[in-house]
Amino acid sequence: MNRQRDGSGFSIGQVAKAAGVNVETVRFYERENLIKQPAKPTIGMRRYASEVVMRIRFIKHAQALGFTLQETRELLALRTGDAEVCAAMRYHVEVKLHSVQEKIKSLQGLETVLTNLIEECKSGDARQRHSCPILQALDEDAIPGDSRSN
Repeated sequence: MNRQRDGSGFSIGQVAKAAGVNVETVRFYERENLIKQPAKPTIGMRRYASEVVMRIRFIKHAQALGFTLQETRELLALRTGDAEVCAAMRYHVEVKLHSVQEKIKSLQGLETVLTNLIEECKSGDARQRHSCPILQALDEDAIPGDSRSN
């Protein structure tokens, strides 16, 4: 990223381009207090330090890993912490991993339920109220193979 001729920092457009986001994302992060908006000089435009680009990239990487903005805010706070930072980071990542594992487990359960419904439909056993076992299962309280309905 090239500095302006006066060496005083980067425009919001340059920051956005270097970070791989659009200008509105930079403004959103400012409103969310994830990055600080530089003071506006009497003459000219706001100039951003190069560290802002790194901070935005950090935010985007955290989001790509599934961290919410609040969780990302907490991770950013840890970046300026002390020797306990690594343990705190590990804790946050372990919490996120547990959440992901729970979602996977839930999705696998849903996969089983849907597979069972498809197999029931293929079997042609449609002697109940509907000609389609899937519609019948949706009418009932319990879906075959769905432990959530017990």
